[in-house]
Amino acid sequence: MKTLRQAQCGETVTVTRLNGEGALKRRIMDMGITKGTPVYIRKVAPLGDPVEVTVRGYELSLRRKDAETIIVESAAL
Repeated sequence: MKTLRQAQCGETVTVTRLNGEGALKRRIMDMGITKGTPVYIRKVAPLGDPVEVTVRGYELSLRRKDAETIIVESAAL
């Protein structure tokens, strides 16, 4: 299992599961990150926090802690 945090810059991945619970999971889903959604990793800060991604046509910055709760798989070309 690979998390969004482990994805490399420039890679497009597909969300397979959200591990967060309660308010954290709801907040991530409200940002548009749901199962089956493609996510493009735009930038990762030098110290790893935050991670900037493109999801559903907009840019989003996620904390490392939040990115670790999102399980992804490499998108098929």
